[in-house]
Amino acid sequence: MASYKRSRERAQVTMDVSGATAAGRADLARGTHQPALRAYHARLLLSLIRRHGSLPKAEIARLTGLSAQTASVIMRRLEADGLLTKEAPKRGKVGQPLVPFSLNPEGAFFIGLKIGRRSGDLILLDLAGHIRAKIHQPYAFPTPGTISSFVKRGLDGLSNGLDATGRNRIAGLGIAVPFELWNWEEETGADRAILDAWRGVDVQKEIEALCPWPVYFCNDATAACAGELVFGSGAQHRDYIYFFVSYFIGGGVVLNGSLFPGRSGYAGAVGTLPVPDGSGRTQQLIRSASLYVLERSLSEAGRDPSVLWQSPDDWGDIGRPLEDWIARSAQSLSYAITAAASVIDFPAVIIDGAFPAAVRERLVGTVRARMGSVDTRGLAPFEIISGTIGSDARAMGAASLPLLANFAADRDVLFKETT
Repeated sequence: MASYKRSRERAQVTMDVSGATAAGRADLARGTHQPALRAYHARLLLSLIRRHGSLPKAEIARLTGLSAQTASVIMRRLEADGLLTKEAPKRGKVGQPLVPFSLNPEGAFFIGLKIGRRSGDLILLDLAGHIRAKIHQPYAFPTPGTISSFVKRGLDGLSNGLDATGRNRIAGLGIAVPFELWNWEEETGADRAILDAWRGVDVQKEIEALCPWPVYFCNDATAACAGELVFGSGAQHRDYIYFFVSYFIGGGVVLNGSLFPGRSGYAGAVGTLPVPDGSGRTQQLIRSASLYVLERSLSEAGRDPSVLWQSPDDWGDIGRPLEDWIARSAQSLSYAITAAASVIDFPAVIIDGAFPAAVRERLVGTVRARMGSVDTRGLAPFEIISGTIGSDARAMGAASLPLLANFAADRDVLFKETT
């Protein structure tokens, strides 16, 4: 069986939401060949509509430089293919009313699989980026067999919610999974035999055997960053560093509107950033700003930590352990953010995580306050922003992989083997 490492290598992905989203499954090639050029223009139109929400033909022609006639022909074809839908006419001050076009949510569907260290998620996403169905599965720690069983059951449940036409419009399945699931024995509390079981598993190949659609693969934190970039507030910023707080904190880097994975897919591995440990030494950010730290604090306080994974969007009142964790995490994040900003002049920092929105806002607010105690002289000002997706970011990012692979023509939307 191919190794898990090879799956990781296949995950070297660069995504650019300023490029095109695509019409159908046409040839991705660009050039002077007419069918390919028409496909590229169609995808470019869809990309612009995704970014703006809706656009009339005249505005599309202006933004693309296409003639009004060419834009009209392409949009009629996209509408006939079920990818675009007309909205109600909007009257201006003069002339004929403008008819905006928007993405038809029923035009295509995508499945996202998130494999986490304490829970798994399967979602069904439509072309407009709405979650149509979701299945959440907590567990102590995943095994390859656990995940295979979860996917088998889940795929039936997700696809059964669609009619025959909808099922035929499923474009693929994306996987978001932590790299090196077999590491961090002490922190996860998993048996060594369970961890080692992942070493020889080609996750992508295993899932391909369970479904009839193309399967794509990405690191979970990178996928979360992609989710924010494609569906969240990330599209409003050209350059930023992204922190996603889950069982272990991870992140991503966006440069010039594109997700930058780095040479081996490890760019944005923010959990390894050194931060003060409170005793005059340093430790990795992962050891203070991760949810496993909060899990341990709850256990030590005699509280059931399973609420963190059973209900990631509603923890209820978990009291003092949460207060202390936010304070420690914010302090560590303030140092990590300063270090990252000193390497690349990020104008924005986005923080999100697998926790309720209220917890995210408290964490972000505390980070902003803590930044006042960090020496940032010599750095340009930057903005600290809340993410917008939360616990679904990794699964949505996974679902964006088939969306981008099938519906994007930009040259930066690539799935490369590592050389």
